[in-house]
Amino acid sequence: MVGIKEIAVHLPYYRLTKEAIGSAWGAKGGTGERRVANFDEDSITMAIEAGFKCLKQNGRDHIKGLYFASTTAPYWEKQCSGICAGVLDLPPDIRTSDFGGSTRSGTNAILSAVDAVKGGLGDVLVLTADCRPALPRSNLESLFGDAGAAILLGDSDVICDFRDSYSIWDDITDVWRMDKDDFVKTWEDRFVVQMGYEKNLERSVKTILERNNLKAEDIDKVVFYGPDSRSHKRMIRRLGFKPEQVQDSLLDKIGNTGSPQVLIMLAAALSDAKPGHKIIWANFGSGSDAFLLEVTAEIEKRDISLTTVLPLDVGEELSYQKYLAFRGFVQTPQELVRLFPSASVMWRTRNWVSSLHGSKCNRCGTITFPVQRVCYSCKAKDDFEEVRLSDKKGKVFSYSLDNLAGGPNPPTIQTIVETEGGARIYCLMTDCNPKEIEIGVPVEMTLRLFHEEGGFYNYYWKCRPVYGDQA
Repeated sequence: MVGIKEIAVHLPYYRLTKEAIGSAWGAKGGTGERRVANFDEDSITMAIEAGFKCLKQNGRDHIKGLYFASTTAPYWEKQCSGICAGVLDLPPDIRTSDFGGSTRSGTNAILSAVDAVKGGLGDVLVLTADCRPALPRSNLESLFGDAGAAILLGDSDVICDFRDSYSIWDDITDVWRMDKDDFVKTWEDRFVVQMGYEKNLERSVKTILERNNLKAEDIDKVVFYGPDSRSHKRMIRRLGFKPEQVQDSLLDKIGNTGSPQVLIMLAAALSDAKPGHKIIWANFGSGSDAFLLEVTAEIEKRDISLTTVLPLDVGEELSYQKYLAFRGFVQTPQELVRLFPSASVMWRTRNWVSSLHGSKCNRCGTITFPVQRVCYSCKAKDDFEEVRLSDKKGKVFSYSLDNLAGGPNPPTIQTIVETEGGARIYCLMTDCNPKEIEIGVPVEMTLRLFHEEGGFYNYYWKCRPVYGDQA
């Protein structure tokens, strides 16, 4: 039995209302909102956030593969799945692969992962995230949203079984972005919806039903991609399902997040699923993937509540002006310090820079960060073991607010974090209201895009407040 063992979602901290977008251009923006990645987030960091939630501090040795799927991968020639594997502190001898090209890349990766698990590889972690660029004042600007999702696949202790799948491809130029384009392009709406979305998704869903001798009324929950709310509702009628059978598209709450969209919807559907429930799960993008899933009794042992998997109520409303600054559409004061990174130095320090390893003294137990050859407590030399700090909670030991450091979201919050075990880490804080920060605030570590220098992206760790039930 190959299926889903864990599923997790990462939604950015900031929300942008459609009303704010419309008001900025002197028009009515409509209702609803979209999630917006912070200025220090991209597809890699959002996918990794979801990956950490999926692993939940479990051991990493059982993971035998990691697949990364996105239409907005930061690198075209450098494996993003390898970056994710290093940050998640996975074993070096696992299979890694990148998927892209369409909003169907997430389910493309899942299909490959299912085949790998069936072939005896072991558990495979699939990460997907998108931060699609939309032209200001275009219809896509208020439609797109940013998010990440992760799904762990295996052949034991699964909460949802993959019973069947069906895929079709379609070389249609409906929504696209060339290698030299800054923004996503789209053709005329009616052509995109009728000849692309409706034609392909309807065929894949109806085929999976016919192959398994099922009718619409036999399905407990239907989860399928929608480019917009109107097209999603129209597809419900075309497929013959009742509205109560269909999972909310969440388009008016988080926006169209691209590759992770259907994984986010599935996470929401599984939050109240019962053993034996049959789920039709379908995705679209240059064709369509459709799955027949069946929920197992294992789901009753898991806490897949909507509040923990999909924290829709967490976050801060963003102004349209700040959104433009986050995206780099307007200039902001730049930091005065210029950094010149070195690929060789990054490679030598990858254990503590990427995987956030500290050193734990074998004599006195003191944990230090970064890794130190000499223990500053007992002065023991080269007598330590590396320990992972990325999944350790902490608290603010000290902090300062810098209004002159530059950047798109002042003030810059500099902190010293004291982690579980006593290690202290100097880092910046993100995803927070500066007025709410004080000594002792619970925080967790998060990998973020630090700067772009030397011809490549540089990632490093920041902290952020722990919100909601996880505090």
